Amino acid sequence: MALLQPKKPKRKKEILGARSLFFFLFSSSSNYDEPQGLLLLFSSSTHDSNMLTEKENWFDQNLDHFSPTDHSTFKQRYFEYLGYYKPPEGPIFLLVGGESEQIGIGKSFYTELAEKFGAAIVSIEHRYYGKSTPYKELTTENLKYLSSKQAIFDLAVFRQYYQELLNAKYNVSETENRWFVIGGSYSGGLAAYFRLKFPHLTCGAYASSAALIAIYNFTEYDQQIGTTAGPECKTVLQEITHLVDEQLNSDRQSIKELFGASKIDNDDDFRFLVADAAALSLQYGFHDFVCDLLVNAKKNGSDILEAYADYVKNVANQGIFGVTLEYYDRLYLKDPTSGNSAYRLWWFYICSEMGYFLVAPQNDSIRSTKLDERYNLDFCKDIFGEGVYPDSDMANTYYGGRKFAGSRVIFTNGSQDPCRHISKQTSSKDLPSYMVECNGCAHGIDVLGCPYAPEDTKGIANFLSFDPSYVETN
Repeated sequence: MALLQPKKPKRKKEILGARSLFFFLFSSSSNYDEPQGLLLLFSSSTHDSNMLTEKENWFDQNLDHFSPTDHSTFKQRYFEYLGYYKPPEGPIFLLVGGESEQIGIGKSFYTELAEKFGAAIVSIEHRYYGKSTPYKELTTENLKYLSSKQAIFDLAVFRQYYQELLNAKYNVSETENRWFVIGGSYSGGLAAYFRLKFPHLTCGAYASSAALIAIYNFTEYDQQIGTTAGPECKTVLQEITHLVDEQLNSDRQSIKELFGASKIDNDDDFRFLVADAAALSLQYGFHDFVCDLLVNAKKNGSDILEAYADYVKNVANQGIFGVTLEYYDRLYLKDPTSGNSAYRLWWFYICSEMGYFLVAPQNDSIRSTKLDERYNLDFCKDIFGEGVYPDSDMANTYYGGRKFAGSRVIFTNGSQDPCRHISKQTSSKDLPSYMVECNGCAHGIDVLGCPYAPEDTKGIANFLSFDPSYVETN
């Protein structure tokens, strides 16, 4: 499960996010004590011509928010756009940086909302990513300050810093703007966590495809991939897994060369690549990218292994879904000075905190059964050393897990997204959750759009037009 930001393949139609969801959040009092009534996805690392700003700003962030004696700081990067802002009381949209470098603030669904509400837009780069790194070398020792807890405290410190900066800029005092936090995927989870832990600093949050729930062995991921793929495609993928396992036993180098993955020495890492290449296509809504190819190859009597290897080599490994070959190579990931530090950083988060181990289910799995818990633990140990393993139970105790008890957080998910199983899928009065159902409704559907629109847009249309008047305000 790679949540790193994908590139944006051409889609038939882009959609805008849930405009109406914000009315009950911004039409109410700004009293935070009595609240009224989103990769990887929002502030992208994709260089896009539709950027509102790429001007860098910096401030001093605490390295360790929990030490009473260590007051070290590092420079954290952020971006601001005030083109829609109506001072001094317009709301502030805080875009939470995720597991990738930030290059500015781009146009998205939130820009229309910012214009409507007269909001300022600020985006903060996640600690350790991009230019916001406290260390040049990402050794395991130096990564000890990389955690979701440190990240949400970063948001709290930045919120206070920027509020004072804005007040000084417009020569006002004691003004507390309404802060609305937006994130998607991993940063969607952070947005929800921030609202949970700092409700007095926000008026609400929007969490698209949020990675909210920590889970040690994430078997539901593989199961959902099978459902999303459909019976025919699933059967072909399972056959490919079997063929790969056979050839690894007989001629391991040739099969790796066929996939353009001869650099990956560990056979199980290669198995992970083989499983993930199809899974990511399905996770991001591109069913036809892989399934039509494989099902047609099977029906035509073509070599399905060669067809899939060609797909992996020329599509999946080119970074179209946010990762390249190196993401699966433990020898590459062990290097604390490797070129793509985002991969090592994301794996540290998985290995040290949340889990999300993509293990094969006991029955009817698509991925190889060799990709089990032991494989994942060894993967983490080989990269980061002894003693680094996730404590998902502790994470769920801290944030609530499936009993998440925040308020005024909007959750959205795509029906075909395997990551919906670690998000909030049921609604309550203070925590509305919306499932977009359509062919291609996958990860970040409300932000990235549906690859198969407009012919399959009923679920999206219902989502976009829902009336939030039923949400009661305090």
